[in-house]
Amino acid sequence: MKAWGITDKGRVRQQNQDAYAIRLFEDGGRAALVVCDGMGGARAGNVASSLAVETFLASLEPALVPGVSAEQVSDIAVAAVNRANAAVNEKAGLSDECKGMGTTLVSAVITGSQAVIVNVGDSRAYRITPGGIQRITKDHSLVEDMVERGDLTPEEARLHPSKNLITRALGTEPRVECDSFVVSLESGDFLLLCSDGLINQVRDQEILYEVLHGEDLPGCCGRLLDIALSRGAPDNVTVVLLQL
Repeated sequence: MKAWGITDKGRVRQQNQDAYAIRLFEDGGRAALVVCDGMGGARAGNVASSLAVETFLASLEPALVPGVSAEQVSDIAVAAVNRANAAVNEKAGLSDECKGMGTTLVSAVITGSQAVIVNVGDSRAYRITPGGIQRITKDHSLVEDMVERGDLTPEEARLHPSKNLITRALGTEPRVECDSFVVSLESGDFLLLCSDGLINQVRDQEILYEVLHGEDLPGCCGRLLDIALSRGAPDNVTVVLLQL
């Protein structure tokens, strides 16, 4: 199992309010990846995303003992999301500077041949195989709701002026609801996590091409970032890639 990651503030933003982490466990059969995209004032988004990553992993890691089942991991990951939500929400109430801050969160926890994905907001998880690219997560966003109702096509959603309005975030309320998915993996399969700064500039098929046919896997995240930067990258960009 191998993993790589990269984050960048993009071409327009003055600060990078994204945060990510990768944990590969010594036994080689377990891993945890997490990406958060913060929102708030000049510094609060950065505080929210960093705190969410730290709290999520601090809650998650001690419970990921060898032999833990995917069902148990799902419960552990949801509990870790709840603890991260509580930490960000509490911090937001301590100062005017942090008031109203929040963050998205998407995580993948791999145990053996299964991955548990949890998400809040519009950061995404994809499974990539020689057969294609599959989005695992559903965006908690205004335009995703409009696509589901048939009011927008997926391509129209990418260009919609309200594409950045999310309907669910971590830390903005005392309680949060996250989605959870269990995905079966085969040797050689990929999981890719990213903030919306990537997918608003880079299409799914371009991601698929770079992962499967790019020059080298260690440079894949950097190449995807370069594509986003070449197209203006108005938002922070974060990409994390794992190969089973």
